[in-house]
Amino acid sequence: MKVAQIFLHLLQMELKAPFTTSFGTIRHRTILLVEAIDSDGAVGWGESVAFQTPLYNEETVKANWYMLEEFLIPAILNQEINHPDEVSQRFSSIRKNLMAKSAIEGAIWDLYANREGISLSKSLGGTKKQIEVGISIGIHDSVLELLQSVDHYVSEGYRRIKLKIKPGWDLDVLREVRKHFPDTPIMADANSAYSLPDLHHLKGLDEYNLTMIEQPLASDDIIDHATLQANLNTPICLDESIHSVEDARKAIELGSCKIINIKIGRVGGLTEARRIHDYCMSMGVPVWCGGMLESGIGRAHNIAITSLDNFTMPGDTAGSSRYWYQDIIEPEVEVSNGLITVPSTAGIGYTVNRQRLKDFMLMTKTFR
Repeated sequence: MKVAQIFLHLLQMELKAPFTTSFGTIRHRTILLVEAIDSDGAVGWGESVAFQTPLYNEETVKANWYMLEEFLIPAILNQEINHPDEVSQRFSSIRKNLMAKSAIEGAIWDLYANREGISLSKSLGGTKKQIEVGISIGIHDSVLELLQSVDHYVSEGYRRIKLKIKPGWDLDVLREVRKHFPDTPIMADANSAYSLPDLHHLKGLDEYNLTMIEQPLASDDIIDHATLQANLNTPICLDESIHSVEDARKAIELGSCKIINIKIGRVGGLTEARRIHDYCMSMGVPVWCGGMLESGIGRAHNIAITSLDNFTMPGDTAGSSRYWYQDIIEPEVEVSNGLITVPSTAGIGYTVNRQRLKDFMLMTKTFR
């Protein structure tokens, strides 16, 4: 296939409710989409999961636009591509900028699947017809509000509850949640809010029978996490520390974690996400798919990758209505009793609503 046109679309979507983590509160989501069209008119969509500010990692939406415009699109446009796995190879001389790379690679994967007339899930080697999903709940103003929120999502059938924590909002909060929900699978996500001197405090997590503690220490660390894991019964899951299959290998060999969260944007795209999945499967390490407040396009990519066999733990891919008054895809992503049906139609399996795209549009640019 040969990509004849690429469009960059910049949108702003309002969240139904503010989402608070240890590094801040998000009320609006600025979203960068990549639309790739080949010489035969087939279309593929990808999404950057970068935020406006470099708080999760060093990338931003504005920086992603620049990287796409100046370096990544020129490496793809009007070039023959036999398979999407070639895209990451073409980008190999460009350091990092993994979310920007993932956005355009995702569009090529969707385009490829559409041309082949198969689902994105099938093109990746996925086998599941349904995936289990959990919910990620941000930091609330009070424990009572949090308990009400947890109760709401448990009653909706979500298979796992993830609670954001930070110093001052951790053990006491988890104690109350566990007291009210003794049998619910619960995990905690620290987003790197702690350091190794907090080891004794973090050992208190072992009281609450958590599925895991996600990324408690520094975002670039695998050494201190190994020390912490050796002193915790609670499994550590690494998120921000894992950018490649090599990072996964080193972390597993060091004993830094027992679980890995695979985020497509964080690792540079679907090709690398699948490689990490395959390696972890060979090592008996379970994986799951984290969320980044994506629109329906990014959400569809998450569903596809989660259909692979070693995604054995519920991910963060909640339904569209969890976050958005209106999503930009049809049908919207729906959750029934904690399950999402994996689309079987070609590509991502959802249609982009052009009118809604226009309603949320800040700017767009065409490349030929």
